[in-house]
Amino acid sequence: MTATVSELDERVLMRAATAKDATMARAVLERANLIVHICPDIEDLVREMARGVGVLVLAEEAIGGDKVEALKAGLTAQGEWSDVPVIVLARQGADSRAITHIMDEFANVTVIERPMRMTSFVSAIRTALRARRRQYELRGLLAGLREADQRKTEFLATLAHELRNPLAPMSSALTLLTLKKPTPEDAVKYYQLMGRQVDHMVRLVDDLLEVSRITRGKIELRKEPVVLDAVIQDAVELSRPLFERSAHTLKVDLAGEALVLHGDAVRLTQVFSNLLNNAAKYTPPGGQVSIVARASGRQVLVEVTDNGAGIEAPMLASIFEMFVQVSDTSRAAQGGLGIGLTLVKALVELHGGRVSASSAGLGHGATFSVWLPLSNAAANAQRRPLPYHEGGSPLRERAILVVDDNVDAANALGELLSSLGASVLIAYGGEEALGVARTNDFDAAVLDLGMPGLDGFELARRLRAEQPARKRTFIALTGWSQQGYGERISKAGFDHHLLKPVSLADLLRVLQGN
Repeated sequence: MTATVSELDERVLMRAATAKDATMARAVLERANLIVHICPDIEDLVREMARGVGVLVLAEEAIGGDKVEALKAGLTAQGEWSDVPVIVLARQGADSRAITHIMDEFANVTVIERPMRMTSFVSAIRTALRARRRQYELRGLLAGLREADQRKTEFLATLAHELRNPLAPMSSALTLLTLKKPTPEDAVKYYQLMGRQVDHMVRLVDDLLEVSRITRGKIELRKEPVVLDAVIQDAVELSRPLFERSAHTLKVDLAGEALVLHGDAVRLTQVFSNLLNNAAKYTPPGGQVSIVARASGRQVLVEVTDNGAGIEAPMLASIFEMFVQVSDTSRAAQGGLGIGLTLVKALVELHGGRVSASSAGLGHGATFSVWLPLSNAAANAQRRPLPYHEGGSPLRERAILVVDDNVDAANALGELLSSLGASVLIAYGGEEALGVARTNDFDAAVLDLGMPGLDGFELARRLRAEQPARKRTFIALTGWSQQGYGERISKAGFDHHLLKPVSLADLLRVLQGN
């Protein structure tokens, strides 16, 4: 019978004093259900050790002369994780030079004097094998750490690449605006270019933050009855620019009936937008992508299918793991960190559903299937209107204090709010903001949290304390979103917390919500 790898790792490799001793020992150990391999000499033992070993059993007579050096070379080749247990069967009487030598050379050595009880012999081997199994656990852990480290290294390289990609056209556009000094009409295309690249960078950072929150179990869903059709239509709108750039044909086939889910509409939109983006990125220009939704019992099945690069069978099992990208097709993809599908799987499972991938292989496209439980509740499918319309002055007669130690950030936000009709006060630090507030009235304050000296937390508390009866809106603006910040922000007196770069729609929503 050919030994399996696990059997090789559990073997007792023995070099006995005589053939008779070897036969007797084998019989005893095999009755104890141990795997034994008798080695005729040290050279054979070293060769077998390279194939797999649980414990070495050596007669004292077998380790004289230069045999210890050969044994040492074999043990050294085992790897840093390995410390093979060695049991030496010593002759009765005083310790020999060979025994002393092997105990000096190796730490994991047990000496048993002959003659010996067979139960003691078997017990010593079993104890040694238990210790050896712990080494195998360490070997697996180290292998996992090496793989994780390699994946992390590849991810960081990918992240650097993906962040440089949008920075390059932004830098070029800024240089052109400086050198050419175009008219406002001619400059529009450069502004649009920079806007698209900023949006791309924001998506990358948002994905990283989402993964961090999900893996730490800190994400919260705002569940309510939602109509699946509305969710998918929103996802299609988010993904449409990618499809238009690649000239893909997108077919949307939704059920005729209203399929209602109990879920977070924003997160579900994120799920299907990620799947559509994934299909678009891995499909050559002019490809075909479809999204189909159907009721299936008490569940809804949504399938996103493309005729793109496809997925090899071995990758299907790991495609949803963190930072995994299909190596043979990643060059065809238009960027990404390899975390989009991880987000999809986590968000679907948080909704009580499941997701799977299937493909006939490279070049044959892929299908991603999402199952979600249906709800019995009725849903309000109306979308909320945008809080402003182009060309209006939604913040007319509002006085807003903007505080940020980043001068460019403060000035840009102030100018944006001014263009929407607000009367803007700007300060570049906490102490300066206190001075501005003592001589000017304001209705709302947008405060950066991470300022040196008087930070946003303390500034909000002091501004509140100076006029406690005055109704004002305080908005915290920060690049941090860690768990625990929400409670600290609330205690400081803030009404809202927005992440940088702030969305104009979100900012207007909180400013107009008083």
